[in-house]
Amino acid sequence: MTRPDHPGTRRHATIGWCRVTPRVALVGANGHGRWHRRSIAELQAAGALRLVAVAEPQPLDPDPPLPPDTAVFTDHRELLATARPDVVVIPSPPHTHLPITLDALAAGSDVLLEKPPVRDLTEHAELTDAVRRTGRLCQVGFQALGSAASAALFRTIADQKLGTITAVATIASWRRDDAYYARAPWAGRRTVEGRPVVDGALANPLAHALMQCLAAADAAGAGQPLSMHLERYRTRDIEADDTTFARLTFDGGLRLMAAVTLAGEDFIAGEVIVRGTAGRAILEYPTDRLALRGDPEPVLVPGRTGLLENLLAHRTDPEIPLIVPLTRTESFTAVLQALTSPDLTAPTRLEPPHAERRGAECVIPGINAVLRQAAASLALPSEMDIPWAQKPTLVRIPPIHRHAHR
Repeated sequence: MTRPDHPGTRRHATIGWCRVTPRVALVGANGHGRWHRRSIAELQAAGALRLVAVAEPQPLDPDPPLPPDTAVFTDHRELLATARPDVVVIPSPPHTHLPITLDALAAGSDVLLEKPPVRDLTEHAELTDAVRRTGRLCQVGFQALGSAASAALFRTIADQKLGTITAVATIASWRRDDAYYARAPWAGRRTVEGRPVVDGALANPLAHALMQCLAAADAAGAGQPLSMHLERYRTRDIEADDTTFARLTFDGGLRLMAAVTLAGEDFIAGEVIVRGTAGRAILEYPTDRLALRGDPEPVLVPGRTGLLENLLAHRTDPEIPLIVPLTRTESFTAVLQALTSPDLTAPTRLEPPHAERRGAECVIPGINAVLRQAAASLALPSEMDIPWAQKPTLVRIPPIHRHAHR
């Protein structure tokens, strides 16, 4: 039993000496919100929380079912005023993140905010200021950072067991079908009704690959990302890219290559490859498989801490650090701002024979070999004489402030 004067009761109402179960709300209950509904249901079954309300402007998907006493709203502001949740989970469309999160913080709620947290550094600074001003918490949904495999990789880098880190790279080869781009008005777009939105291979579905690399670079003491040579391609009638090659340079000299596609051949779940003067490590971040120096192949490193579970634990005991506080994602936001700048031209459209339809999907023949070559050599397709490649764009990455992690 927890005494009311114990530090763990700091963010909780109490009855006698007992801590009240946190009241949780979900804003954006369809789409990826369904994944959060399942995660919340598991934690509720364990007695860790109580889902009191959801907000969803569209008809609510019945699967998975909500607890019978869960209130349903169409507007998040009405939810906040009526349900008064302790914690709000926000997997709404990325361009809605800032206003909803600001409202939740102002209402006295802590927040688990899906990635990408915001669109640019101006929004990031505004949200950071709101977190400080309200004294609330904001954790960002880069759930792969909660894995024991990721933690082991970052420790290995920081302890210099790979020597001096010379390069970081990530590759992923996924496919997305027509339904993926029809699921929401903002999918695959750069603007909706005149408002900028955030989508693209590295901006959304493969954002975890980029964030893992940035965390690895941070563990290596790489400093700030300064610039990026960028090639962006699309295989269908969308405004955003579905295939991206981005080579970042940090102020410490380290280079990072992100080579990803949503029009792939054989599936590559997502690899982070770290090379140093004393060896190499490979993390398959979606599966928590890791190969350190000398390992013949990646092996499972069991253990993941859910980010909502971690947020609730931190509320009870502030000595337990947040895994992904908003401040940890500032470099990601800086790169995202550069990736989605309105000054960039539209991604190059690849036409047959360089792209082909396979049912409801598009595929770039030979793309997996190009991805692997890019990761191994840090060369862009245009530097490999790939026939469909276009001249890269040099993009400056805006400076970040490196707030201390909270």
